[in-house]
Amino acid sequence: MYYIFYKRLTDFVLALVALILVFPIFLPCLLANLIIHKGFPFFLQLRIGENEQPFYIIKLKTLKDVQFEGQTDLERLGLFGYWLRKTSLDEIPQLFLVLQGKMSLVGPRPLLIEYLPLYTPEQRRRHSVKPGITGWAQVNGRNTLDWQSKFNLDNYYVDHRSYRLDFKIMILTIGKVLTAQGVEGNETLFIEKFTGTPLHQLTQDITKRL
Repeated sequence: MYYIFYKRLTDFVLALVALILVFPIFLPCLLANLIIHKGFPFFLQLRIGENEQPFYIIKLKTLKDVQFEGQTDLERLGLFGYWLRKTSLDEIPQLFLVLQGKMSLVGPRPLLIEYLPLYTPEQRRRHSVKPGITGWAQVNGRNTLDWQSKFNLDNYYVDHRSYRLDFKIMILTIGKVLTAQGVEGNETLFIEKFTGTPLHQLTQDITKRL
């Protein structure tokens, strides 16, 4: 009870302070996006929030809207979009969602709403808390992890969340962002879509519990 109240208070204060501190960086990025994308500079997408409630995530747009035949996502990204993802600066607008209470600074990353029917009951437990800008999975491999490893780490956070763990994740996140760990190669800038857990992996997980 107290943890939830003080976590929300901490989220609000730190998100507000962070927005003030990053504004000198965010404004040029926003203006550059307006020029590059010739219009709306943000990326909006429906994601799954706390208690499986949908909400729109907001980021700085990185991919160009027009895709030419034979053009890869990496080519659509361009140098500026690549830099935004590499430095995680495209994530800055999510601080406004933290102020609104739709997200937390720390929690499982919000995923596509189309994944919801694909989850096992165990995997769905990640939605029992607010999604976060960063999380336990992000500081333990980020984009280099397979889906099941991410879900396991998300559920670890759900079961062990505390002020101490939140603080640890935030400190580790700063180090990950500064060193770009977890997005070392171009291929890890794009995450493969979740298509469900393979049957053999589900069987192994069930066997481990018996």
